[in-house]
Amino acid sequence: MEKIAIVGGGLAGSLVAVYLAKRGFDVHLFEKRPDMRKNRISAGRSINLALSVRGINALEKAGLDKQVLATGIAMTGRMMHTKSGELNYQPYGKDDQAIYSVSRGLLNIKLLELADEMPNITLYFNTNCVDANLQEGIAYFEDENGNRSEFKADRIIGSDGAFSAIRYEMQTKGRFDYSQTYLDHGYKELSIPPNASGEFQLDKNCLHIWPRESFMLIALPNLDGTFTLTLFFQLDGPLSFDSIKTPADLDAFFDTYFPDVKSLISDLHHDFFNNPTGQLCTVRCYPWTNDKMALIGDAAHAVVPFYGQGMNCSFEDCVVFDEMLEKYYPNWDTIFSEYQKSRKPNADAIANLALQNFVEMRDLVGDKDFLHFKHVEHDLTELYPGIFRSQYELVTFSNEPYKYALEQGARNSEMVKKIIRLGLEDKLNDQSVIQPLFDEYLK
Repeated sequence: MEKIAIVGGGLAGSLVAVYLAKRGFDVHLFEKRPDMRKNRISAGRSINLALSVRGINALEKAGLDKQVLATGIAMTGRMMHTKSGELNYQPYGKDDQAIYSVSRGLLNIKLLELADEMPNITLYFNTNCVDANLQEGIAYFEDENGNRSEFKADRIIGSDGAFSAIRYEMQTKGRFDYSQTYLDHGYKELSIPPNASGEFQLDKNCLHIWPRESFMLIALPNLDGTFTLTLFFQLDGPLSFDSIKTPADLDAFFDTYFPDVKSLISDLHHDFFNNPTGQLCTVRCYPWTNDKMALIGDAAHAVVPFYGQGMNCSFEDCVVFDEMLEKYYPNWDTIFSEYQKSRKPNADAIANLALQNFVEMRDLVGDKDFLHFKHVEHDLTELYPGIFRSQYELVTFSNEPYKYALEQGARNSEMVKKIIRLGLEDKLNDQSVIQPLFDEYLK
């Protein structure tokens, strides 16, 4: 039985551990944090996740999809909130299509519980990876008391996040492309409690957005009637996290830009000044494998959260890695090679899509021309479901490659813009008018 060490017990690490254990490997999962089943997640660092088709597919493969969906809340569209309090609803897809708001911590706990039930998985907590030997397959660890140890494995999987120690070791060996790019925005979490009757204060089946051009608030529902509210805001400058120094500054900011939600937020002053300000980073690198080691999830491709695909993409890494094991085991060189060749173009594509969607969510969702564009696009998806699929549908409600969704989205935009330019919005159901456009579109 080959011994596999997985460095990082977060979402991707715990899921790939389950997959590997199901194939009979001796799996050892190392996590630098305490056992989250016994410790609450740090306040202000939970960020709810948007679970969609790719992630559900990955959880189904582990036998966890029904359990996780039972703890999630279906969100069928975006609800836009203007400064004047007007609401505008944009459906994500067709009537039966939704993404699910799930708790990062609860999902991670369920994966760890499943891993702990498997006799060929050993869990280690408070064990931080500080170095690795790529050629020998040795990882070096330090516990909370500063005691050092080493672990030798047949293969090591680095799932230790955007600041991966395994990736750092791969970087030092040369011929390794790497970039780390930060947005000038950060994020801070706040909370909207239920009302006095224990009910949601906003529509629970929507992802709520307060777009304000250069910054925004979003809110995702939780089962207990609360909403996790996240402010994405410039880190520095005249209007930024740095510019809000006092409770009076904070009140003036919310009174000006978010007057309709201010009264709904619990402990605004406390949470704003005490919860940490997170940073938003995109990581790209290649190769993802070296000798006896491979990267998975954020260690290989951290993305900003604005397409709701970070977790879904990482879970899809696990699925593809498992598929390569199915096809090529015991040829590890081929497994590693085909895994990274399959995933790298798609990881780059979703990173680009996430950055694009940040601009859309922050700047465009309240723009009349953009709303008209989305209305035409939605009508095309309804009228021609076998031909026209929106980029959002391809990313969120299918398992089509992210790269294909990025390319198809650009083609979709050209067709929708042409329809608007020619003034054909009222003739979308006229086959004789639209067919020539589709003939060009399908070339």
